[in-house]
Amino acid sequence: MRKMIIAGNWKMNKTVDEAINLINELKPLVATDAAEVVFCPPTIALMAAVEAAKGSNISIGAQNMYYEESGAYTGETAPNMLTSIGVKYVIIGHSERREYFGETNDTVNKKVHKAIEHGLIPIMCCGETLEQRKQDITIDFVNQQIKVGLLDVSKEDAKKVVVAYEPIWAIGTGVTASSEQAEEVCAAIRATLTEVYDTDTAEAIRIQYGGSVGAGNAAELFAMPNIDGGLVGGASLKADFGKVVNYK
Repeated sequence: MRKMIIAGNWKMNKTVDEAINLINELKPLVATDAAEVVFCPPTIALMAAVEAAKGSNISIGAQNMYYEESGAYTGETAPNMLTSIGVKYVIIGHSERREYFGETNDTVNKKVHKAIEHGLIPIMCCGETLEQRKQDITIDFVNQQIKVGLLDVSKEDAKKVVVAYEPIWAIGTGVTASSEQAEEVCAAIRATLTEVYDTDTAEAIRIQYGGSVGAGNAAELFAMPNIDGGLVGGASLKADFGKVVNYK
């Protein structure tokens, strides 16, 4: 039985003090054994977030990392730097990283391998644009992201990966994929994982939905058989995130 995982991607929001305050506000609101709860604040707030979350059920994740461990890579963060301060998860290949910073399926694959090597749990993102959906190539496009992103990842390691399906047209727009649309793609992702690995491996991998998830639609989305939680943006920055986590 897959355990639900609900993660908040704070993106470029919250100073260190604001991050600490938000974690303290949300601690009692997200306290549950029914789901894993992950907060992903900006890099500058990671150390303070780990400290603030101690003693709670909240794990801390980074929003990005590089696939080398050291070197002349100005502005980047190495995986061992994250683990050294207690970070457990890392978002890899978010559509905003792909669109604004040139990330590709190949760089996503390198980051997934390096994250696993260092004991970080990758939240590997995939998703299509509105134009691709209109062209009816969503499934083919997302499946390619999955196959390349997990290239040469063993089935034992693949079971550690969280896949986050986020249709780009629904991120931060207030437009949410219907539960049926989200389930269709998440089911296709699981079918692709079965093709790449086997049924047992595919059934072990958790698949999140992301894209304007909030208190009003979490229960319906998370009730779908192939949706194992959410990667939540704006709604994770306020007290309402407690209602997303406690969606039942």
